[in-house]
Amino acid sequence: MKTAPQSNAHLPELQLVRAMAILCVLSVHASASATVTMTASRYYPLYNFVNIFFKVGTPTFILLSSFVLFYSYFPRPLDRRLVAGFYKKRLLYIVIPYVVFSAIYFLMVCQISHEPVLSGDSLHRFLIQLLTGKAFAHLYFVILNIQFYLLFPVLLAITKKWRAAVLGLVPAGFLVQWGFVLWNKYVWAVPNKGSWSFSYFSMFMLGAALGIHFPKIKPWLELRLRDGGGLRIAASALLWAAWLVLSIAHVKLYYGARLYGTRYDSLWYEGLWNFQSLTAALVMLQAAWLISRFRSSYLQKPVGLLGRYSFGIYLIHLLFLTLYDHFMPESGTARLVHLRYLGSWLFMLGASWAAVALAFRFVPAAWIFFGKPPGGAAGSRLPAAEAPALSDAARM
Repeated sequence: MKTAPQSNAHLPELQLVRAMAILCVLSVHASASATVTMTASRYYPLYNFVNIFFKVGTPTFILLSSFVLFYSYFPRPLDRRLVAGFYKKRLLYIVIPYVVFSAIYFLMVCQISHEPVLSGDSLHRFLIQLLTGKAFAHLYFVILNIQFYLLFPVLLAITKKWRAAVLGLVPAGFLVQWGFVLWNKYVWAVPNKGSWSFSYFSMFMLGAALGIHFPKIKPWLELRLRDGGGLRIAASALLWAAWLVLSIAHVKLYYGARLYGTRYDSLWYEGLWNFQSLTAALVMLQAAWLISRFRSSYLQKPVGLLGRYSFGIYLIHLLFLTLYDHFMPESGTARLVHLRYLGSWLFMLGASWAAVALAFRFVPAAWIFFGKPPGGAAGSRLPAAEAPALSDAARM
């Protein structure tokens, strides 16, 4: 009689983290054009703040993807069947939706720019964009995760065989990432630098360490007062303070660069971006566990749905933003201009959410576009091995 594979407990709090992260992504994209067109507005500091302060959504998803994979797979026996199943699901529910949406965005750009679609040059350009995540601005995230999926079984085997290697995950992540940064700056400028997972390797490795050690990390997230509660409160206060300081410093750095042309060494931008993202992801994790204690039942269902649909929302939201910008008329009235930007955020969220929800409800093959169905309308739970990139962050 075979024993069922060991698995960790379901973590519904991660749905809240995903919801927060996808709202950050939408905020950055809704404010992006304003950082260029609204420089003369007295509200420009607000637009710049939103654009940089909430820039942490995608890195948080990167950390969560690694977190969930290691949290789910580390306790399970590593064999050929597990690895084959892992790659089959990623092919079906990550690669295929990525290819489909890359084609959709490519066709949209060709239509807008009046370029041929089936010419040799166009097809070659599409192939390059597909391999680098450049078919549209946000698709690089999927390429980063696909690269990490290729490394994952190797990293899993190493950490399971040599437990001491787990202690080196975070230092190794920083070493690889900053080695890549310095190589790119001083030795050779790597083409499409942001499309390489090495650019976010500290986030991947921190997520891996958190996933493996989560039973020890959970009391810190919950701020349990027993057995060292004072130390946990002090460490959490330091974390939140560091996040705020780093975020404000990053905002000010870009404010000076965008408005006054003030430039600093690129390593300042790399460093602030890296550590703002890292601390923000940890803050969102802790916020989710703290909020879950007081979360109203009226909020549980919409927050859960937003989290479960986040992968599809991520893929499609810039399609709706492009349509909004194309068809929404410009206005010379300052107040209406601000409302137009707010409207773009609301339209992206509402239209994307509705499109994904309706597709999973009424389209039999919706997984081709949006990945694995999120457990059905009732929110039934799926094993983590079946969760797609952004959806990895909630379905354990």
